[in-house]
Amino acid sequence: MDWNSKDIGLYLQEKQYVDTVVIPLLPVAFGEDMKQTASQGEFIQLLGSHLERQFKGRLLLLPPISYLSHLGSETNTAVVQQWETVLKAEGFQHIFYLTSDAMWRNNESAFRGNVVWMPAIPLEHVEDSYKHSIMEDQVKQLLNIFVHQWQTSK
Repeated sequence: MDWNSKDIGLYLQEKQYVDTVVIPLLPVAFGEDMKQTASQGEFIQLLGSHLERQFKGRLLLLPPISYLSHLGSETNTAVVQQWETVLKAEGFQHIFYLTSDAMWRNNESAFRGNVVWMPAIPLEHVEDSYKHSIMEDQVKQLLNIFVHQWQTSK
Protein backbone atom coordinates (compact mmCIF):
# COMPACT_ATOMS: atom_id res chain seq x y z
CA MET A 1 0.00 0.00 0.00
CA ASP A 2 1.21 3.43 -0.87
CA TRP A 3 1.08 6.64 1.13
CA ASN A 4 -2.06 8.10 -0.43
CA SER A 5 -5.59 8.57 0.90
CA LYS A 6 -7.09 5.66 -1.06
CA ASP A 7 -4.47 3.12 0.05
CA ILE A 8 -4.40 4.43 3.62
CA GLY A 9 -8.18 3.97 3.80
CA LEU A 10 -7.68 0.36 2.76
CA TYR A 11 -4.79 -0.01 5.21
CA LEU A 12 -6.97 1.19 8.10
CA GLN A 13 -9.57 -1.46 7.20
CA GLU A 14 -7.00 -4.25 6.79
CA LYS A 15 -4.41 -3.14 9.35
CA GLN A 16 -4.18 -6.57 11.00
CA TYR A 17 -2.84 -8.06 7.75
CA VAL A 18 -0.22 -5.40 7.00
CA ASP A 19 2.78 -6.22 9.16
CA THR A 20 5.55 -4.67 7.07
CA VAL A 21 6.61 -1.11 6.40
CA VAL A 22 9.22 0.12 3.91
CA ILE A 23 10.91 3.47 4.35
CA PRO A 24 13.18 4.84 1.64
CA LEU A 25 16.20 6.69 3.06
CA LEU A 26 17.32 9.48 0.74
CA PRO A 27 20.45 11.53 1.22
CA VAL A 28 20.45 15.16 0.17
CA ALA A 29 23.69 16.94 -0.55
CA PHE A 30 24.58 20.14 -2.33
CA GLY A 31 27.68 21.05 -4.25
CA GLU A 32 29.70 18.25 -5.81
CA ASP A 33 27.52 15.44 -4.43
CA MET A 34 24.19 16.93 -5.44
CA LYS A 35 23.76 14.99 -8.68
CA GLN A 36 24.85 11.70 -7.10
CA THR A 37 22.40 11.98 -4.22
CA ALA A 38 19.61 12.98 -6.61
CA SER A 39 20.38 9.90 -8.70
CA GLN A 40 20.29 7.71 -5.60
CA GLY A 41 16.95 9.20 -4.61
CA GLU A 42 15.46 8.65 -8.04
CA PHE A 43 16.56 5.02 -8.04
CA ILE A 44 15.36 4.23 -4.51
CA GLN A 45 11.98 5.91 -4.96
CA LEU A 46 11.33 4.04 -8.21
CA LEU A 47 12.46 0.78 -6.61
CA GLY A 48 10.17 1.41 -3.63
CA SER A 49 7.19 1.95 -5.95
CA HIS A 50 7.85 -1.31 -7.77
CA LEU A 51 8.31 -3.14 -4.48
CA GLU A 52 5.01 -1.78 -3.19
CA ARG A 53 3.19 -3.02 -6.30
CA GLN A 54 4.71 -6.48 -5.87
CA PHE A 55 3.60 -6.77 -2.25
CA LYS A 56 0.40 -4.70 -2.30
CA GLY A 57 -1.70 -5.62 0.70
CA ARG A 58 1.27 -6.94 2.67
CA LEU A 59 3.33 -3.81 3.14
CA LEU A 60 3.00 -0.07 3.52
CA LEU A 61 5.44 2.14 1.62
CA LEU A 62 5.99 5.35 3.57
CA PRO A 63 7.21 8.62 2.11
CA PRO A 64 11.00 8.81 2.10
CA ILE A 65 13.02 10.10 4.99
CA SER A 66 15.25 12.73 3.42
CA TYR A 67 18.30 13.75 5.37
CA LEU A 68 21.29 16.01 4.91
CA SER A 69 24.23 13.74 4.33
CA HIS A 70 26.71 16.25 5.75
CA LEU A 71 25.10 15.96 9.20
CA GLY A 72 26.74 12.59 9.62
CA SER A 73 25.61 9.16 10.65
CA GLU A 74 25.01 9.87 14.35
CA THR A 75 22.46 12.64 13.75
CA ASN A 76 20.72 10.84 10.89
CA THR A 77 20.64 7.52 12.77
CA ALA A 78 18.91 9.21 15.71
CA VAL A 79 16.14 10.50 13.42
CA VAL A 80 15.55 7.08 11.89
CA GLN A 81 15.54 5.47 15.34
CA GLN A 82 12.70 7.80 16.34
CA TRP A 83 10.72 6.62 13.33
CA GLU A 84 11.44 3.02 14.26
CA THR A 85 10.14 3.53 17.79
CA VAL A 86 6.86 4.94 16.47
CA LEU A 87 6.45 2.21 13.85
CA LYS A 88 7.05 -0.57 16.38
CA ALA A 89 4.48 1.05 18.69
CA GLU A 90 2.03 1.08 15.76
CA GLY A 91 2.40 -2.68 15.47
CA PHE A 92 4.64 -3.13 12.45
CA GLN A 93 6.55 -6.36 12.92
CA HIS A 94 8.88 -5.85 9.97
CA ILE A 95 10.63 -2.59 9.11
CA PHE A 96 12.76 -2.29 6.01
CA TYR A 97 14.90 0.75 5.23
CA LEU A 98 15.59 0.97 1.51
CA THR A 99 18.70 2.96 0.57
CA SER A 100 21.59 3.40 -1.83
CA ASP A 101 23.66 5.32 0.72
CA ALA A 102 26.49 3.11 1.97
CA MET A 103 26.54 5.03 5.27
CA TRP A 104 23.55 2.99 6.46
CA ARG A 105 25.35 -0.32 5.93
CA ASN A 106 27.80 0.71 8.65
CA ASN A 107 24.96 1.64 11.03
CA GLU A 108 22.69 -1.34 10.47
CA SER A 109 23.25 -2.65 14.00
CA ALA A 110 21.64 0.54 15.41
CA PHE A 111 18.22 -0.62 14.18
CA ARG A 112 15.82 -3.44 14.89
CA GLY A 113 14.62 -3.10 11.31
CA ASN A 114 16.45 -4.29 8.22
CA VAL A 115 18.64 -1.98 6.19
CA VAL A 116 18.39 -3.00 2.54
CA TRP A 117 21.22 -1.40 0.62
CA MET A 118 21.02 -1.47 -3.15
CA PRO A 119 23.65 0.21 -5.30
CA ALA A 120 21.99 2.90 -7.35
CA ILE A 121 21.75 2.33 -11.05
CA PRO A 122 21.98 5.66 -12.88
CA LEU A 123 18.65 6.12 -14.64
CA GLU A 124 19.25 9.56 -16.09
CA HIS A 125 19.62 8.44 -19.70
CA VAL A 126 17.46 5.31 -19.56
CA GLU A 127 14.14 5.20 -21.41
CA ASP A 128 11.07 4.64 -19.24
CA SER A 129 10.34 1.18 -20.63
CA TYR A 130 13.85 0.04 -19.72
CA LYS A 131 13.65 1.67 -16.28
CA HIS A 132 10.68 -0.51 -15.41
CA SER A 133 12.43 -3.62 -16.67
CA ILE A 134 15.50 -2.78 -14.59
CA MET A 135 13.33 -2.19 -11.52
CA GLU A 136 11.54 -5.50 -11.93
CA ASP A 137 14.93 -7.25 -11.96
CA GLN A 138 15.92 -5.39 -8.80
CA VAL A 139 12.64 -6.31 -7.07
CA LYS A 140 13.28 -9.98 -7.84
CA GLN A 141 16.51 -9.68 -5.87
CA LEU A 142 14.62 -8.15 -2.95
CA LEU A 143 11.97 -10.87 -2.90
CA ASN A 144 14.30 -13.31 -1.17
CA ILE A 145 15.26 -10.77 1.50
CA PHE A 146 11.65 -9.97 2.36
CA VAL A 147 10.38 -13.55 2.27
CA HIS A 148 13.30 -14.77 4.38
CA GLN A 149 12.61 -12.12 7.01
CA TRP A 150 8.91 -12.96 7.10
CA GLN A 151 9.63 -16.70 7.44
CA THR A 152 12.29 -16.42 10.13
CA SER A 153 10.21 -14.23 12.42
CA LYS A 154 7.14 -16.46 12.65
